[in-house]
Amino acid sequence: MSARTALVTGANRGLGLAVSRHLLAAGHTVVTAARSHAAAEETARLLGPGARPAVLDVTDEDSVRAARRHIGPVDILVNNAGVLLDDGTPPDRVPVDRVADTLAVNTLGALRVSQAFLPAMLERGWGRVVMLSSGTGAFSHGLNAATPAYSVSKAALNAVTVLLATATRDRGVLVNAVNPGRVRTRMMPGATTTPDEAAADVAWAATLPDSGPTGAFLRARRPVDW
Repeated sequence: MSARTALVTGANRGLGLAVSRHLLAAGHTVVTAARSHAAAEETARLLGPGARPAVLDVTDEDSVRAARRHIGPVDILVNNAGVLLDDGTPPDRVPVDRVADTLAVNTLGALRVSQAFLPAMLERGWGRVVMLSSGTGAFSHGLNAATPAYSVSKAALNAVTVLLATATRDRGVLVNAVNPGRVRTRMMPGATTTPDEAAADVAWAATLPDSGPTGAFLRARRPVDW
């Protein structure tokens, strides 16, 4: 693949940082997006040449619009930004506000950023969008009752993936969701898979050939059931 420009949300730590490293190593320019200017700048500095910082809060429409103007068109979008706010809270008692806050980042944030950057991809006839999803959002796997807000947000993100893939089908843009498994990050410090290991599969989905799948739920580089 020729060199592309990739935008990674939540790029300042964990899986987002590891995905950024993989895409840079493959020769792409990477926009390291974070909510704070300091975090975005520090991440770009850490990654070195080829990394560009951008301030982007996926829950804020004005922030996304400003980032779109600042960054310009991108070829690859990795919707990595996410939160887990309800671990251990059963669905019959989880505060609805907590569910709303989770949806605002994990689902609506990814949709908002995708809507901002997809038009330029479609205009140029090439693009890759990757949603960072989870097995807890897959009915085939089983929703996790211990994290109801997170599970609902990822199930909804999977639906967004399918809808955007349908809207962009045969127009040069591939939209897929990746289940990276349990990754050792601040969100899941006890997980066994390292961010670098999981990032390899995400970067693969972000650089699929034109013949690659779209509207798929991918696990270890293979489609799995929703």
